[in-house]
Formats: sequence, C-alpha cells, structure tokens
Amino acid sequence: MRRDSIFYKFFQQSPMLLFDLIPNPPANADAYRFDSVAVKEPRFEIDGVFLLPEDIPGPVYFCEVQMQKDERLYERLFAETALYFYRNRDRCTDWQIVVIYPSRSTEQSDLYPHRVALSGEQVHRIYLNELGDIQQLPLWVGLMVLTTIEEATAVADARDLISRAQVETTAAESRVIIDMVATIIWYKFEQLSRSEIEAMLDIPVRETRLYQEGIREGIQRGEANLILRLLQKRLGEFPEAVSTQVKELSLADLEELSDSLMEFSELIELQDWLQEKSNPEQP
Repeated sequence: MRRDSIFYKFFQQSPMLLFDLIPNPPANADAYRFDSVAVKEPRFEIDGVFLLPEDIPGPVYFCEVQMQKDERLYERLFAETALYFYRNRDRCTDWQIVVIYPSRSTEQSDLYPHRVALSGEQVHRIYLNELGDIQQLPLWVGLMVLTTIEEATAVADARDLISRAQVETTAAESRVIIDMVATIIWYKFEQLSRSEIEAMLDIPVRETRLYQEGIREGIQRGEANLILRLLQKRLGEFPEAVSTQVKELSLADLEELSDSLMEFSELIELQDWLQEKSNPEQP
C-alpha cells in the first residue's frame, strides 16, 4: 500500500497535524502553510515543508514520511534541509525536522554518523505504531495511524474515526475526514467492490470523492508524480521518455515500482524494469 501521497494530503488539509506530533510546537502554529520546495545548485526537491508567510520570520519545519527502509535517508535529508536553511536564512530563524515512520524497523540501520543530530532537540522521529490506541488519538493523527493498521482491525478503527468525525467536527471537516478514511480503506481492500466497502464502513461511499468519476485516474496520476520525484532524487534527472513510461503504468505496476525503486542505483536499471513491464512475455 502506498501511503506517502496520502500523508501529504493529510498535511494539505490540516497543516496543524504536524504540530500535534512534536513537543513544544510554536505558538503561531496555525500560521504555517504546507508546501513542496525546490533547492537548486544542486537541485533538491523537498516534499514536505511548513513555512510561515514571507513577512513573518520564524522556524522552518521539514517533514519526511518514510514508509520504506532507506539506508541513506539521513544523509540526503540533512543535506537537503541544510542547503535550504542556508539559502533562506533571512526568513528562517531556526529549523526542525520531523521524520514519520510506521515503526522503528523502517528506520535507517546505521545511525552512528548522525548520533548528535538525532539526540538533539531539532530532529523528531515519530513511530506511528508507538503513538498509542488509535481511538484515543486526535482525529487527524488517528488517520495517519490507520494507514498502518492490519486489515483485521482496520475496518473497526475506520468506522470509529468516522463516528468521531461526525460528532467532533464541522460538516465540512467531517466530509474531508470521511473521504480520507474511505481512501485508506480502498487502498487496503482494493479487491473489494464499491458496495462491499460501503457496507464495511456503513457510509454511502459512492458520495465521497473517492468514487466520483475519474478519481482512480487522479490517484494514479498522483502516485506516478510522487514516484517520479523519488526516482529523480535517487537517480538524478532522466529523459522525458522515461517519465512518460512511468506515468503510463497501471496503478498495480506503480505500486510494484514504489517497492522496487530503492533497488535501482543507475538509470539503466529503471529502464530495464520499464522494458520488462512493457514486454511481459519476452524472455
């Protein structure tokens, strides 16, 4: 199940969610906006950045959602964020990094080179499976944890979140949360029909954005764009023809590619993978 794009949708809908996860959030947390920024020379793409308006100086918060093991994550992350902070020092008074993992087993194995940074006050590592009972968590935090819950209990937890949203939030926010819940459950039970998921959640899923005309294509495009960014971080810039091939992959193939991309060290390996997908019957 691909969760990265879902998490960035969470932050777009509720930027305050990040500050529910860390100690000592800024007093003006509600003024921050979530964005993705590019840092040139060399060019880095930072997917999750929380910034104040340009006329208000303050700390910048970097967010990394890491659902797969990456043995060079901290090397890349510290390089990207340090360069961004350097180039935007006039408006940024401090920096903080929040890394979200499903569990500790997903974290980079060799932490020794980063022991000082990781033991300080500026890097926050969040392990979703250690946040506690999903029913006791704030709604938006509960949504994040729902992405990691096993199928056996996911439906019960999803229905509880929907019930809470209908009671604890406005009608507009409740609709957004129900949409998110439906999306997460759809990812977990993609083999089920619309009516089956509707019955599982006890809501008219056909009324949510998830099942509106064209939503599957929208999810597919979002997945492709996210995977392209991750591939560019790992392999550097590559020909437009390769980007086109990735965008034309089915959702199932995109899922498979997301699981395989960390194994690629050179562009030719990605091209061979794409060639195999386009000619599956060839030896």
